[in-house]
Amino acid sequence: MTSDVLSQSEIDALLAALTSGEMSAEELKREQETRKVKPYDFKRALRFSKDQIRSLTRIHENFARSLTTLFSAMLRTFVQFSVVSVDQLPYDEFVRSIPNQTLLNVFEARPLEGRLVLEVNPNVAYAMLERLLGGRGKGMQVTGKWTEIETTILQRLFSRALSHLPDAWKNVLDLDVRYDTLEVNAQFIQIASPNDTVAVITFRTVIGDTSGMMNLCLPHIVLEPVMAKLSSHHWLSPQKKQRPPEQKALQRHMKRAVVPVVAELGTATITVRDLMQLAPGDCIVLDQAPGDPIVVKVGSIPKFVARPGTHRGRLAVQIEARVKGEDADEGSRQIEPGRD
Repeated sequence: MTSDVLSQSEIDALLAALTSGEMSAEELKREQETRKVKPYDFKRALRFSKDQIRSLTRIHENFARSLTTLFSAMLRTFVQFSVVSVDQLPYDEFVRSIPNQTLLNVFEARPLEGRLVLEVNPNVAYAMLERLLGGRGKGMQVTGKWTEIETTILQRLFSRALSHLPDAWKNVLDLDVRYDTLEVNAQFIQIASPNDTVAVITFRTVIGDTSGMMNLCLPHIVLEPVMAKLSSHHWLSPQKKQRPPEQKALQRHMKRAVVPVVAELGTATITVRDLMQLAPGDCIVLDQAPGDPIVVKVGSIPKFVARPGTHRGRLAVQIEARVKGEDADEGSRQIEPGRD
């Protein structure tokens, strides 16, 4: 795309042409007033705005940094991922642009409806595989079929790589990535119609002395529900502080935890001698009268004040107030009125 801003050398050349008479001011004015017609290809419908393309670039730059850290630790060698370009083109053109024999990782990203594809150059995949199996990680042109063992290893490898995609998208949407299958021929998968627009994020991958390309294909029809969130207005607006996944998992497990709830009718203090001499029929006098409220403990901590009674023929308590300062001493607790 040509820029509308003239460089200093172009401005000097234009002024020199006007001064020497090679170009007149009237001719320049007529050229500016002439309507410029730009051809439009309806087969290449532009569904993503420049703002949305920039947002996709920022998202997947974060994804590239995560992949760099992941593969550097796994392969124990120099690894670098970087975003080269983000383009929008028809799905059919994307299929024709990739090699006939390549690695196509098909996956889903719930709650988005549809499938997405991560295409990896076989040269890069072979370098990863060789490094994992103890080799030097030198890529080579793979022309034959992948063995079942190699396919299984690569599926686990790229499934783990795609598990880092939700972290890059967390400011836009909470994704649940589910790895589907690994294909080597794009003709065997159809994630969009031939004329549907897809966003293709191209990563440059460097593994030791081997380099190659990796493409992430995102159909517009899949991203359509979240297109509004890809605008700069959404990115720059104050966002709620999101809790890390570990905190969410901890909170989810805590909600399922079982804790004992005890309604304490009263307490009594006796000597060990009296305890040893207790017999059936003896009575122990509690420190509370029958009409006094009782304390309800959650675990060993007093939480509520209640009244004992029955409900549908079963023993029950009715909460009357909340105990404040439950970590303090018994005499310093305060009662907060609550609902019956």
